[in-house]
Amino acid sequence: MLRFTKMNGAGNDFVMLDNRAGNIHLNRAQIAHICDRHRGIGADGILLLETTSNGADFRMRYFNSDGGEAEMCGNGARCFARFANRVAGAQGKISFETLAGEIGAELQDELVTLRLSDPSDLRLNIALRTAGKNRTVHFINSGVPHVVVPVSQINEVDVRQDGAAIRRHEMFSPKGANVNFIEKRDGKRIAVRTYERGVENETLACGTGVVASALIFAATENSGGPVGVLVRSGNELTVAFEKNGSEFRNVTLTGPAEFVFEGTIEL
Repeated sequence: MLRFTKMNGAGNDFVMLDNRAGNIHLNRAQIAHICDRHRGIGADGILLLETTSNGADFRMRYFNSDGGEAEMCGNGARCFARFANRVAGAQGKISFETLAGEIGAELQDELVTLRLSDPSDLRLNIALRTAGKNRTVHFINSGVPHVVVPVSQINEVDVRQDGAAIRRHEMFSPKGANVNFIEKRDGKRIAVRTYERGVENETLACGTGVVASALIFAATENSGGPVGVLVRSGNELTVAFEKNGSEFRNVTLTGPAEFVFEGTIEL
């Protein structure tokens, strides 16, 4: 029997596992089963809390619902910080190791502010042809590779079809990229819908996608921060940063992280 905690960050939901003892070893099939919304617990991914030896407080491992390990997950990282507080007594400011580098988190009741690693590989105004359509897209790695596509009417986008076509485009092979469709709102605010690789569908929110979208908005609109980002779940997250030309530093993401329920599952 495997004990778990279910959490969500702005509608992006996760199964949280305490693996500080190091005795949880899940294969891809088991991860997919746990995340199955009909036969398992149901989640966009699984997060493991582990010990680390690199100077951070903890190690965070994230697996998408298809069983593949990913570099980082922004909404998951906020949940991870509150989970570490509950099961390991971590207080105030927490640091944890990820495949995308060391992440810092500050707890503020149900809100968590993440201090992220610096983004990389900013590419603007990429000409892309997919599914018979010519598009102008942008790219940035915010811990995870993200394509950002500006649109005029976000509710009219076929996120599943168009997102899948862009995600698998040869330009982003072999790993592919998450795909974010953004609509400019009033002031320094945008709305975003995201197709996530590994989930292979639209999710209610994607933390690294929120960050990528906000930074691309700032780059293309020559805007400063903070930027408010409305996600599909209805939550609004805040991305702050320092901008120097085309470079971004001290990027933070603030949003909710909520406990849902606890239980056990038989594998």
